Amino acid sequence: MSTRSEDYAGLTVAMITPFRGGRVDYEALQQQVEFQVEAGTTCVCPVGTTGESPTLTHPENEKVIAAVVEASAGRIKVMGGTGSNSTEEAVRLTSRAAEAGADAALVVGPYYNKPTQEGFYEHYKAVAKAVNIPICVYNIPGRTGKNIEPATIIRMAKIPNITMVKEATGSMDQASQILAETDLTVLSGDDSLTLPLMAMGARGVVSVVGNIIPRDMIAMIAAFESGNMAEARRWHHKLFPLCRDMLGLATNPIPIKAAMKLLGRDSGELRMPMTPLGADDVAKLRKTLTNYGLL
Repeated sequence: MSTRSEDYAGLTVAMITPFRGGRVDYEALQQQVEFQVEAGTTCVCPVGTTGESPTLTHPENEKVIAAVVEASAGRIKVMGGTGSNSTEEAVRLTSRAAEAGADAALVVGPYYNKPTQEGFYEHYKAVAKAVNIPICVYNIPGRTGKNIEPATIIRMAKIPNITMVKEATGSMDQASQILAETDLTVLSGDDSLTLPLMAMGARGVVSVVGNIIPRDMIAMIAAFESGNMAEARRWHHKLFPLCRDMLGLATNPIPIKAAMKLLGRDSGELRMPMTPLGADDVAKLRKTLTNYGLL
């Protein structure tokens, strides 16, 4: 199993988990994988924040990742979301994902219990030790309640299969320090910050809007990588209103599921306590999608 971090440069799509009648819709899940394969997406990430991991049961978590691995059939990389605020549970979920054939694991910082920096380090060390697939440290303090400090991530980078960071702190200084002092592949955790972070050395994004416009995200990344900054900026400005709505109208994944419903690509069903986008915000989203040329 390759642990080369550069293998994950480009577009990783944080997949939604489609529901129908309260259950995971595995047929729709397979269709999503096909959509991303056809687009040329580097990697798909099931059961992350966008995949409503907090309200999936552990058996569902394992089954969704296994189903995505099966549907991918080696045509696209799969980075399963396997984080937990319990180290024992994170180890088990990550081990199960590896056994199912996932190429890598996205492991969110332990949430709610707010460990010390030593606790963060020991948590990730235990997860990494349990498997031989690459680990992506998912740092999103706005969700977890506590930041994994740059010094801790720099220390983690010495663990062989911790190879990536999904940087969702919104702090350019934090990203700069990690990029300057490690060889980790840094992936943007915010669609709208992809280009700014790539300008500092990041290699791509774990994207929400990629669920609907993967080719456009790929085009922006490719333009930057080829040195065509004018084209990269053009894509950034075109994408920005859509990226803004995905986070600004309501908590992720409420807006992306609403968008996919409007586009006829999902039922739009969410699991409580997530509730559908309000009528006024649906109208705003519809306008953004129309202006973008999707409706």
